[in-house]
Amino acid sequence: MAKSTFLTLCLHPLVVISQLLQGNDSFVKVAGPDVHIAIPTIGVGSQTLETPLPYAFPDQNVANTDALFPMPLCNGITLEEATIDQLQDYMGRGVLTSTQIALCYMERIWQTDEYINSVLEVNPDFLQIAASLDAERETGKVRGPLHGIPFMVKDNIATKDRMQTTAGSVALLGSIVPRDAMIVSKLRAAGALLLGKATLSEWADMRSNNYSEGYSARGGQARSPYNLTLNPGGSSSGSAAGVAANVFMFALGTETDGSIINPAERNAIVGIKPTVGLTSRAGVIPESAHQDSPGPFGKTVRDAVYVLDAIYGPDGRDNYTSAQIGKTPREGYMQFLTDRSALANATFGIPWASFWALADTEQQNKLLELVELIRSAGATIVNNTELPTYKTIVSPDGWNWDYGTTRGFPNESEYTVVKVDFYNNIRDYLSELENTEIKNVEDLVTYNYANDGSEGGHPWPLGIPAFYSGQDGFLASLESKGIMDEAYFQALAFCQRTTREDGIDAALAMGPNGSKLDALLVPPDIGQTYQIAAQAGYPMITLPAGVHSMTGMPFGLALMQSAWGEPELVKWGSAIEDLQLSSGTPYKRTLPKWYGYLEKNIPVLNL
Repeated sequence: MAKSTFLTLCLHPLVVISQLLQGNDSFVKVAGPDVHIAIPTIGVGSQTLETPLPYAFPDQNVANTDALFPMPLCNGITLEEATIDQLQDYMGRGVLTSTQIALCYMERIWQTDEYINSVLEVNPDFLQIAASLDAERETGKVRGPLHGIPFMVKDNIATKDRMQTTAGSVALLGSIVPRDAMIVSKLRAAGALLLGKATLSEWADMRSNNYSEGYSARGGQARSPYNLTLNPGGSSSGSAAGVAANVFMFALGTETDGSIINPAERNAIVGIKPTVGLTSRAGVIPESAHQDSPGPFGKTVRDAVYVLDAIYGPDGRDNYTSAQIGKTPREGYMQFLTDRSALANATFGIPWASFWALADTEQQNKLLELVELIRSAGATIVNNTELPTYKTIVSPDGWNWDYGTTRGFPNESEYTVVKVDFYNNIRDYLSELENTEIKNVEDLVTYNYANDGSEGGHPWPLGIPAFYSGQDGFLASLESKGIMDEAYFQALAFCQRTTREDGIDAALAMGPNGSKLDALLVPPDIGQTYQIAAQAGYPMITLPAGVHSMTGMPFGLALMQSAWGEPELVKWGSAIEDLQLSSGTPYKRTLPKWYGYLEKNIPVLNL
């Protein structure tokens, strides 16, 4: 390069000069609490952008294709669709550093976030952390497969650092958490690089029952890169959209009823919703202790399982996690990864009337072609393995967590349980926060009414269109006063019995000659699938399986199992994924085409 003078900057991460992304990070060094970067000074004339396309601005001539937002090379290396193993190989060979990789993902954030808005907040310390992880690697210390890998967490997962933890609500802005969530602490210990917080549906969808999925007052509207006008899936919307668009390598989400599986399948990525109690909820803003379950998003099963291995385990701050003792593998879940050859010994059930019949014809046809491919690989497919209780518990009219009340039986409703749990669980969470006056549901309701223009306390048109029904979810919880009365316990018992032993477990027992099925195959774009698993507290995994021709939105193929059935989900999910990737089938993950990239509709459309 030409001879030039140099200057030193005390750098905020969002002001990193893009030239550093192309291999010039030799100038990066850590000095005390600040990152100092020496950069060449440049003349005024060279500050203009002579080639804005295709990276700085999307080229309208390639709209509606996967070329609209091409990911720039990172020091000559392709990061788009890279796996964790590939990044580790690059860092191990000295081709890339964690610092370089993080900066390249930052450039991807700048490139895409005005459009899909997957990132709520960038960790102001990410460069210092990356530099320290690189220094460890230079001394021969590599903590494991996640060492130096950038990730983000949903904004309802506490981080004890300079970032906020707010569930997307301005009400908690400035509040101070007592400690990292246990799952964050575990990932830090594994050497993963926390790049920031992802956008989400505010309060993980608890506050409203008619709302714009992926919207929060702090974060705005998260959007899927596949179709920016449509429901991106939620409530872990930004976590899933960011992984799908290669904005970060992996992410954490949380699920009470669909909030991992739904956004994963609507963004063509892998999502694992663990058994309730496998991953600690300590430090996660709660919704329902009976159903909350944090889990990973990745572009491949292997990547997601790397993360699952890092975050599962007992935690004294979450007594539900003690139930896993003696029921989980000693050496983690990576050992269960396999390939397509394993399918020769697999037997899967199709609960057709329970779930499949509710899917549209195009999804049915495409998913059945994938099922036929699985059969051709040697698997046995057993049709009509129905949940014996499906006519009672599965809504024929779409996802409905108050379906018991719809049928006239609130003492058989999931919502009867969740609204009581939320009242009590959120009070306990808020009691540990410092620097906030928000202590309970009453305070949240009052705050939202007082800030109607931003938080939409009242229904539209008094509030905002994103929260069309206002805060009716909070009001229902407030009305319950957290009283665990007879109706509450009846509803809890009913939901668990009809989805567990009389539901998923009974269907899994319908293998040939009384044998047990290896998993139930279900279409997760039908929300009743993950709803039943949520009420049971049972695990699911979803795999990318196709794109709808009318909307451009992806859909998945999911596997359901019983409690602590993650080994089976990992085994068979990885086998099916290997079959997808090695067979030439179109029914697998494909890159987004960014339909409607210039549209900013709120609410998003539920199609």
